[in-house]
Amino acid sequence: MAPPLLRLDQIKLTFGGTPLLEEAALSVSDGERIALVGRNGSGKSTLLKIAAGLVEPTSGDVFRHPGATIRYLAQSPDMDGFANVQAYVEAGLGPSDDPYRVTYLLEHLGLTGTEKPDQLSGGEARRAALARVIAPQPDILLLDEPTNHLDLTTIEWLEDELRQIRSSLVLISHDRRFLENVSRSTIWLDRGVTRRIEQGFGHFEEWRDKILEEEERDLHKLGRQIVREEHWLRYGVTARRKRNMRRLGELHSMRNEFRTHRRAQGSAVLAASDARESGKLVIEAKGLSKSYDGRALVNDFSARIMRGDRIGFVGPNGAGKTTLLSMLTGLLEPDEGHLRLGVNLEMAVLDQKRDSLDPTETLAHYLTDGRGENVIVNGEQRHVVSYMKDFLFQPEQARTPIRELSGGEKARLMLARVLARPANLLILDEPTNDLDMETLDLLQELVTGFAGTVILVSHDRDFLDRTVTSVIAPEGDGRWVEYAGGYADMMAQRRETALIKREARVSAPRSQPQADGASSEPGREEKRKLSYKQKFALESLPGKLEALTTEIAGLEAKLADPQLYAKNPDLFAKSAAELEKKRQAHAAMEEEWLELEMLREEIGE
Repeated sequence: MAPPLLRLDQIKLTFGGTPLLEEAALSVSDGERIALVGRNGSGKSTLLKIAAGLVEPTSGDVFRHPGATIRYLAQSPDMDGFANVQAYVEAGLGPSDDPYRVTYLLEHLGLTGTEKPDQLSGGEARRAALARVIAPQPDILLLDEPTNHLDLTTIEWLEDELRQIRSSLVLISHDRRFLENVSRSTIWLDRGVTRRIEQGFGHFEEWRDKILEEEERDLHKLGRQIVREEHWLRYGVTARRKRNMRRLGELHSMRNEFRTHRRAQGSAVLAASDARESGKLVIEAKGLSKSYDGRALVNDFSARIMRGDRIGFVGPNGAGKTTLLSMLTGLLEPDEGHLRLGVNLEMAVLDQKRDSLDPTETLAHYLTDGRGENVIVNGEQRHVVSYMKDFLFQPEQARTPIRELSGGEKARLMLARVLARPANLLILDEPTNDLDMETLDLLQELVTGFAGTVILVSHDRDFLDRTVTSVIAPEGDGRWVEYAGGYADMMAQRRETALIKREARVSAPRSQPQADGASSEPGREEKRKLSYKQKFALESLPGKLEALTTEIAGLEAKLADPQLYAKNPDLFAKSAAELEKKRQAHAAMEEEWLELEMLREEIGE
C-alpha cells in the first residue's frame, strides 16, 4: 500500500470536560475516497480542521507529507478582502494551476464570478468556496458538507467531478446517496474514537449496527460478571478466611470500566403535535401562473393535494420551487389561476433560512417564544429543558446563545420549534440539511407516519425515495409535472418518456405527407428500406463499440495507478482527456446504434 499523504494518530482534544476526541485516527493515501461519518457534535468537523492544520490537538501525532497540497472546505468561508467571487476563487490557485478551471467550476456551480462577497447568500458563498478548493486539484480535499445548498443537478455534476478528479477525498455529508456514489472507505467517529472499514458508505450502517450490538452484549456480560464477583466477595468461603487481593483488584477494575463506559448517544425523539383532522381536500390549484420580469416561473399549474399525501418538490435553484410552494400555501397571489385551500388547515412551516435566527437569543427563549419556562406539546405543558432533551440538547444549553450552536444543532432546534406546534399540514423546506444519519432516520419515520399532509422541498435523493408519494419537478418554460413515487421513480418515468419521444422521431417519416402525385391506394405504398449507409453502420458499429470499450478499460486501468500522476502528470492529464473523449464517442455510437436497430425492427428488415 502507498505511504500516507496525511496521518493523524492517537488524536486527543478536550475543552475541559469529556474529551471530544480520545483515540481518533485518520490516514489518507493517494487516490483514496473516504466518508467520515458520525453523530452531530461527535467532532467530525474538528477532526477535519486538525487535518487541515487549523486546530491543534491536545495530544497525538500529526503527519503531513511535505510535498502534499491540502485544501479544506469550511462550512462558513471567509471572503473578506476580495473584490468579487472570481478573485476569491483564483486566490486558491497555485503557480502551475490552470486558471480556466475557475471559469469552468463557477459556471457549473451557478456563479458568474462578478458577485460581490458581501452580497452573497449563505448558499452562494459555500458554492464559491467549493470552487476555490476544487480548482487547484490538490493532493487531498477535505470537504465538510459540500452538497449543502446545491440543487440536484449540481449535486450529480459534483459527484462526476469528484469521481474524475485525481485528489484524495475525505467527505462529511448528510446526503446518503452522495456518499454511496463517491466513497470507497468509511471512517466512523463515535464517542471520540474512530473505526474504519475498507468499503464505501453503502456498507456502513449494517457494519455500525453490528458493532453496537456486540458492544451492548459485551457490556451486559461485564455486568453479569460483576454481580458474580460481588457474590463471591460477600459469601465466598475463601473471601471470609483471606481476601484474594488480586481478584478484588480485578473487581474494582471491572466496576470502573462499567461505570465509565460511554454508551452510544441516544436518538432524538421526533413527534409532531397533533391537530384536528383537515378536510379530505387539502389544496386544489387550477391554472396557477406567475412571472417575474417577463420570465415564467410557473405556467398553468394544476394539482389536487389530498389528506395524507406526501409531496416532494425538486428542481434547480431559481427554477421557482419557493414561488410555487408559496402560491400553493396561499402566501403569494398568482398572476393567473385559482387556489382553494381545504377546511381546518393548520400549517407548521420549517424554513431553512438559518440566517434569520437571532444569534443572541437563547435556546429556551427561542422554543418558548419568551413566554416563561414551558412549551405546549400535544396540548400538554412541558418544561422547556425536558423538551430540549428529546432533541439531544443538554440542560445546560438552555441559556446558550444560538450563535454557539453547530449547523446540525441549529437544524434540530428549528425542528423542535416547528414540531411543537399543532399541525395537520407540514411544510418542510430542506429539512435534511446538517442532520446526522440517525436523526434523518427519525425524521423519515415522522414524515412517513404523519397522519396529515406533508409538502417538502429537498435535494436529498435518498430521503425523497424513502418518504414521498409523488414528486413535482420543472420541465422548462414554467411547466411543472407531478410524477408518482420518489426521485428514482421520477427519473425512470422521464427516461421512459424520452424513449417514447425518440421512437416517435424515428418513425416520423411514416406519417409524412405524401408527395404530389403519389398513390394513396392500399398496397401501393412503397416499402421503406434501410439505406446502404444505415446498413453498413448497423453491421460495423458493434465491432467499433467493442473495440472502444477495450480502449476505455485500458485507459481506466492506467489512470487507476496511484503512482502515475506523481511520475508523469502530463501523461496523466493526457490520458484523462483521452478517456473522456472516448467515453463521449462510445455514448454517441451507442445512441446511433440503438436508433438504427429500432428503425430496422420498425420496417421489418
